[in-house]
Amino acid sequence: MYMLIILGNGFLIFTVIFSPKLHTPMYYFLCNLSFLDLCCSSCSVPRLLVDIFSKTRRISLIGCITQMIFSLLLGGTESILLVVMAYDRYIAICLPLYYTVIMSWRVCRYITVALWVGSFIVCTVPVMARPLVFCKENTLNHFACEVLALLEVACGDLSFYQITIVAVGFFTLFSPIVLIVVSYICIISSILKIPSVQGRSKAFSTCSSHLIVVSIYFITFLTMYMGQSRGFAAKAKYYSLIYAVLTPAVNPLIYSLRNKEVKEAFWKVMTVGY
Repeated sequence: MYMLIILGNGFLIFTVIFSPKLHTPMYYFLCNLSFLDLCCSSCSVPRLLVDIFSKTRRISLIGCITQMIFSLLLGGTESILLVVMAYDRYIAICLPLYYTVIMSWRVCRYITVALWVGSFIVCTVPVMARPLVFCKENTLNHFACEVLALLEVACGDLSFYQITIVAVGFFTLFSPIVLIVVSYICIISSILKIPSVQGRSKAFSTCSSHLIVVSIYFITFLTMYMGQSRGFAAKAKYYSLIYAVLTPAVNPLIYSLRNKEVKEAFWKVMTVGY
């Protein structure tokens, strides 16, 4: 599965970079999504593979905290990126005449910087500002240093972290879901006004892949973090496998197999060259 993640996301990144035809904001953000999926999976899966063939299965405290911080940063960035991709589709379908002005390359670069900076401030700064305290228990019922798993073995007053999880969840889960739903209500409303059946079909096809990815991603995280409680980490590790292994492996397949432009661009790059 990890090899599939590397090959699938590498295929999309390679195709978008080396095909001038795909140098558009939509594929630029898709390339960013593939990069984030590759990084998210690489935060935990290589360590999991090592632990499978190891008897000790140990990780240092610094390594564990580092893994958690990067997971939070990448997860938060991906959540906001999915909103940006929905907004991009909204502009392309509902305001096509203004698309090149609103989604210029300058704006795309600013959005990319804002994604990373915003996720860092909201998702990682609170954790870094007030590190967790551990007493005696140091065994995680998890394959990765997930924040819920670490809270299971942390000691002292955990109210700050529980409030932080709710606040971060509002920023990276509930707000994105609301914005995506509103965007697609407007998109569907505009699509239904298109007179030709072929035009409606093409518009729906460009949005369906994103909707599938969004559904898998947010349903998994909502199930994990809405069920946070003592002892929940035992179940959370199975949900973690979905976004750490399954989602990064499936996303490239959804976007490439359902996208004629990507497949044609890939074969053109491979046969003709840049």
